[in-house]
Amino acid sequence: MSEKTTESAIQEEAKTVLIAEDNAISRKCLKTHLESLGYEVIADVADGEEAVEEARRLKPSFIILDIKMPRMGGIEAARVITSISPVPIILITGHVSEELAVEAAEAGVFAYLVKPVTRKHLLPAIKLAFSRFEEFKRLEQEVADLKEALEARKLIEKAKGILMKRCKIDEEAAYKLLQTHSQKENKKMHEIAKMIIEASKLI
Repeated sequence: MSEKTTESAIQEEAKTVLIAEDNAISRKCLKTHLESLGYEVIADVADGEEAVEEARRLKPSFIILDIKMPRMGGIEAARVITSISPVPIILITGHVSEELAVEAAEAGVFAYLVKPVTRKHLLPAIKLAFSRFEEFKRLEQEVADLKEALEARKLIEKAKGILMKRCKIDEEAAYKLLQTHSQKENKKMHEIAKMIIEASKLI
C-alpha cells in the first residue's frame, strides 16, 4: 500500500472524535477547527471522567485529551480508555519532555498537540496518532497481551529518546534506526530498545 493510499485510509477511518478540555473557550475553538477539517465531534466534555464514560459509550475513531483536567487528568483518562479499548489518543500539553513521552506512551497516548492548539497542527497530529497506533497494533501482535504491548512501547519511546539525544537525530530517524537494528539482529524492536536502555546506563 502506497503512502498516499495509507493516508487516505487513515483519513477515512478518523471521522469521529471525542474531545476533553476543561477550558470552554479552548474546547469550542478545538471543536471548530476539527469540524472545519471534516471531522465529526461526537462529544466534547470538560473532565477526564466524562471522557472515559463517553469513550466507552460512543467508541470514537480517535480522542483528544487535555493533560490537566478536573477529577481526572488526560494521562490517567488515556490509561483507563486504553484498558477498555485501545484507540488513537492525542494529548494536549504545554510541553513534551522525554519523561512525559514515556509516561504517556505507557498510558496509550500516540501524539501531542502543544498549546496553543492551532488548526494547521491538528491534521499532522491526527495522522501521526493513527500511524503510531498502527505500529502499536503490530507490536501487540508480537507480544502476549495489551499490558506487555504498552510496556514494550514504553521501552521503544525511551530508547528513541536516548538515540535522539546521543546521535542528535529526530524521532523518525531514531525509530528507523531501531527498526534497522531489529531486522539486522533478527530481534523484536522492544528487545533492541531494552538493550539500548541498558547500554546507556553504562555510559
